[in-house]
Amino acid sequence: MNKRIAVLTGAGVSAESGLGTYRDNGGLWDNYDPMEVASIEGWYRNRRKVLDFYNMERHNLMKARPNAAHELIASLESRYKVDVITQNVDNLHERAGSTHVVHLHGEITKVRPENTYTDEDGYSEASVFDIGYSDVNVGDKAPNGVQLRPHIVFFGEAVPKMVDAIDIVSRADIVLIVGTSLSVYPAASLYRYAPSGAPVYIVDPASVPVHDPRIRHIKKVATEGVKEFIDSINPR
Repeated sequence: MNKRIAVLTGAGVSAESGLGTYRDNGGLWDNYDPMEVASIEGWYRNRRKVLDFYNMERHNLMKARPNAAHELIASLESRYKVDVITQNVDNLHERAGSTHVVHLHGEITKVRPENTYTDEDGYSEASVFDIGYSDVNVGDKAPNGVQLRPHIVFFGEAVPKMVDAIDIVSRADIVLIVGTSLSVYPAASLYRYAPSGAPVYIVDPASVPVHDPRIRHIKKVATEGVKEFIDSINPR
C-alpha cells in the first residue's frame, strides 16, 4: 500500500510564483492592516475596502503560475497517497496538478452569500461558487438576494476545515511542512497530530519556533527544499 503523505503549506510555497507573503518583512501586512481588509469586523465596517483588497489579490493570482515546489508536490501523487492542506487561498496547487487539496483559509477565486457557510448551516458549501479572477463589488448579490463576500476565513471566524486537516495528519506516514513559519494558529498545531512514528519535515529558510525530535528542518526555499525532501524519501 502506498504511504500517505500529508503536506501542509503556507505563503512561502507561493512566494516564488510572485505572490506576496503576509507576515514576512515587506509582506502584505506591512502595507495593509489585516483588521481592516481581512477580518470579519472589517467586513461589516467597510465591505468595499475588503472587496477591493481581494479583487487586487485575484488579479495578482491570475498573472501567477505554479512554481517547481507546487509541481514537485503534485508529482508525489505518482508514488504516494498525498493530501495537501494549505493555508493559502490561491489555486496554484490545483493548477500544478494536486488532486486532494484542503484550503484551511478559503479560496480567493470563490464567493458565497454573506449569510451562509455558518455554524447554523453546518458550514455547507452549497452556496459557494467559483468566479475565477472576476471582481466582486458592493451590490453584487447571490441568487438568494444577499451580498456576495469572498469565500475566505477572515480573522475572527472559525476554521471549519481544521477537522478534516486533523484527520488527514493523524493518518499520515510522513508529514511535510513547506513555507510556513508555524506561527499562525490553529494551523501551526497540526503537525502535533501526526502519529508518533511519522517523521515531520519542515522546508523553510528561516528558523522555526518548534523543538521536536521528530522534526527534520530543511533550511531552504520551497523549490530547493521540496526537491531535497523528495530525494531523501526516494533514495537512488
